[in-house]
Amino acid sequence: MELVTYEGEEERRNPVVSVLGHVDHGKTTLLDFIRKANVAAGEDGGITQKIGAYQANTDQGTIAFIDTPGHAAFSEVRARGANSTDIVILVVAADDGVMPQTLESINHAKAAKVPVIVAVNKCDKEGVHTDRIRQELSAHELIPEEWGGDTMFVNISALRGDGVDNLIESLALQAEVLDLKANHSKPAYGRVVEARIDKGRGTVVTVLVQEGTLKKSDYMLVGQNYGRVRMMTDHYGKTIKAAGPSTPVELTGLNGVPAAGEEFYLVKNERDAKRIVSNRETKAKEAQKPASILSADPWNTSIKKYQHLILKADVSGSLEAIRASIEALSTDEVEVKVITSGIGQVTESDISLAQASEASVLGFNVGADNKAKRIAEKGEVLISRYSIIYELIDH
Repeated sequence: MELVTYEGEEERRNPVVSVLGHVDHGKTTLLDFIRKANVAAGEDGGITQKIGAYQANTDQGTIAFIDTPGHAAFSEVRARGANSTDIVILVVAADDGVMPQTLESINHAKAAKVPVIVAVNKCDKEGVHTDRIRQELSAHELIPEEWGGDTMFVNISALRGDGVDNLIESLALQAEVLDLKANHSKPAYGRVVEARIDKGRGTVVTVLVQEGTLKKSDYMLVGQNYGRVRMMTDHYGKTIKAAGPSTPVELTGLNGVPAAGEEFYLVKNERDAKRIVSNRETKAKEAQKPASILSADPWNTSIKKYQHLILKADVSGSLEAIRASIEALSTDEVEVKVITSGIGQVTESDISLAQASEASVLGFNVGADNKAKRIAEKGEVLISRYSIIYELIDH
């Protein structure tokens, strides 16, 4: 493979911040206030269903934010958020306290060895005791600076904006201590934040550039997908030609939909990309073992039953989280088996497979095209559509 060469030294870069915490503790409302865009009100069920990356130009400089969902099913998304970030803001509601996803977020931050700043939210509510939150988190090794520890705590109201300036200042101070640097001249490297299929543009991928500079027309390799960057836009939707470290961008040009969290690299040309992808596909096929319908009972006295499902979703992050949650529902007697999953609408081929395998079809934020609907009605194939993840899993 022909390597992409580079020169240059490391320069200062902007911090990348993940906002973690329990569902409905105010993560998206906080980001909404920071970037002055009304995204918090538009979420079904009050939770962020997919991960998003944004840049905010503050008085303390530019900061890239990664917003992660709070629902239990999105554990892997939160883990990726922590692993892609420099600083974690842990949002804890003062009227609710430490909850299961709060603890999970702390563990992700510890595993990634990322410093945590605690934002104690909803401090505008009457009767809240912020010291109680500090006491609860101290039991998990997040000891406030004012109590002799090394964790910054900031009291805020994400809804009103109280204390948010102090939080931004704390981020800037922590970033200064970290002395964040990157080589802007290297070939770009980073991670997929989210991916989806757009009817007019094909595969649309949001990536976070972590090293180097990504340019239009670069050849990109992502897992078993590749392509040439046709178009890039920033978080405002403005077309750009290049993106440096700590920059989230949306791009088109890949030949398929990569999984959220996958690393991307640049290669010299399409030939190299195809060769690497071919090798990866071969290894992936070799690693796959055919699933047996029979139980592991050597006397074959019982047959394990399967509930077959076909899963379609709008974006790769949601697809991954839902699939993992569904397959975790399996028992010793019945295995819940997702026989295929993908991004985009339910299609005719999905229905044909459902008929052949006696499977049900689940759509998350996607429906079925007209042809698929007609075939499903004739073949009595059940298509269920959901827009809230916990309703899907409960069902």
